Amino acid sequence: MKQPDDVRTLLKKRFAGKHREWLVAGDPSQQWPLVIPLGPPSEAEALKQVDAVRDWASVWRNWSGEGDVKWVERRWRLLGTQRLPEALHLDGPRAVCAWIGELDRWRIAERRFQDLCQRWPQLALTASRLFNVLADFEDADFQRLLLALDWLEANPRSGLYPRQLPIAGLDTKWIEPRKGLLAKLLAGIRKLDGNGEDFHSLSGLESLPAVVQVRLLDPVLRARCGGLRDFSAPVEQLAGMSLEPTTVLVVENLQSGLALPDMPGTIALIALGYNVDVLSRIPWISGCRGIYWGDIDTHGYAILHRARCHLPQLQSLLMDEATLLQFSSLWTKEADQCAAEDLPLLQPAERIVYQGLRDHRWGHCLRLEQERISWQLVLLALGIPR
Repeated sequence: MKQPDDVRTLLKKRFAGKHREWLVAGDPSQQWPLVIPLGPPSEAEALKQVDAVRDWASVWRNWSGEGDVKWVERRWRLLGTQRLPEALHLDGPRAVCAWIGELDRWRIAERRFQDLCQRWPQLALTASRLFNVLADFEDADFQRLLLALDWLEANPRSGLYPRQLPIAGLDTKWIEPRKGLLAKLLAGIRKLDGNGEDFHSLSGLESLPAVVQVRLLDPVLRARCGGLRDFSAPVEQLAGMSLEPTTVLVVENLQSGLALPDMPGTIALIALGYNVDVLSRIPWISGCRGIYWGDIDTHGYAILHRARCHLPQLQSLLMDEATLLQFSSLWTKEADQCAAEDLPLLQPAERIVYQGLRDHRWGHCLRLEQERISWQLVLLALGIPR
């Protein structure tokens, strides 16, 4: 015997699994009404709980919410004729959403979905997968989104930088966190699957040059660059230099990289993050000894794995289980863990820590940031006398 709370729980699950399909459905008659059986008891079951059955029937008799309660008449030998609620019929998504407190969001998402599909009918499938965006965007942001798509579709090869777009309210700060969304929608408009297409190739906008922060840790190398110790350069310009180091040290944290002392034949490439793909574009480091030092968290290992795709000789520094456990008092939380189940280029000891972090073996979403590690231990690991 389903109570309203039971129906609500069921409808929340149904909504979670079906709302995208409901948005894009062309013929509502194919899916509606949605029939929720209320589970009327048999006479044998009713005899064991007469009061409960009476109360249950009363709840549905007095129900004034969304939906049409269908009743069934049962002629029982001992309890006589009883009229019981048999099923709840809901005539569309709005009725479901009214039950679960999602009606306002549904109306907004439905209206915006229709706005998009009126302009670009081919967007129906793509847009249906973006329910949260459609439901939760501020009105001003959604209007900017439409203006951006209109302009980018009309000017597919503009070659402008984002800040140059002649659209009110659109600048780099607005576009940067929405690149993925814009790329999905542009791919949908052009009937592309989106695989292998990045935001800049889809939008026709110019990307900023990849700039690499470099620290020269050897006086001999500095002399070749007019005495410069620290500089940033576009990767294309950096690739054209011929520094000929023997060791390249990839360091994730900026301050950790800037604190490094001199090391013979060594350069540090600092704070690349997931942009470690640039390593493949600097030919004169391909034969160097490589060291990677990053945070002990899931993204640190994911970046290490990605860097090894381009510099397979990279060895990790202080990213082992012993270091993690030694500084347990300095652990913090990783907001969003890397989703990859396996990173095959990790070495066995690294993979153990990565899986342990994902499995929360030592705590929920913990991390050890590299700058929290004792500097004396860092120098020792680098082979530098204290």
